[in-house]
Amino acid sequence: GGQAALVGLQPIDKEKYAASHPRAFASATAAHRGDNMERFIVGRQFLVVLIVFVINLMASAAEDANVLDLNDSLREVFLSSGVAVILTTVMLGQLTAQVNSASSMLDFLNNSWGMVITTNISLAIEMSGLLHCVYLVQMMFSRIAGTPIETDEAPRTPLQKVFFWARVILSVVFLGFALAVTLSAMFDDKDSQYEGYISMIIFFALMCLA
Repeated sequence: GGQAALVGLQPIDKEKYAASHPRAFASATAAHRGDNMERFIVGRQFLVVLIVFVINLMASAAEDANVLDLNDSLREVFLSSGVAVILTTVMLGQLTAQVNSASSMLDFLNNSWGMVITTNISLAIEMSGLLHCVYLVQMMFSRIAGTPIETDEAPRTPLQKVFFWARVILSVVFLGFALAVTLSAMFDDKDSQYEGYISMIIFFALMCLA
């Protein structure tokens, strides 16, 4: 919800709501400076996926668990597969916030200091370099498409270039290690997927769609 509100407020003069919505002003000022909106989206996406995985770990059903005396079919559909957790997370967590922020962007951002904190945490995650490999992919697509990458900032200094590419390399190393761990678990049947290569194909197809 906060991301949608910040994107929607980009063309609006922030001085118009600086006094009436100070927390929204603080979030927008941080996110709209230079290329920070792009950086915010990168860091925010990591937070979203992290929260979803934590919720999944906390709410995953124990083996042979049963609630509300559900029969085997309903238990498999709603409990074991995680559909109940998905519906709860989407309807109470994600969609409610997104619908409210779409119609009340300023009020949503100004509701508490939570969005100000989230904005700065997202920018800090991006600055850490953990996810900088996405910029390498961005550059590859830009070159293939023959379209320059637009920026609202001055060209990087030599020192900034060194810092940027060091983080890109670090991010690629982290990605390589993460892929090695994930693929090793898949090939050795040490994950919760169904056996066979179809599960791997579906896994990577869903990652592309995400």
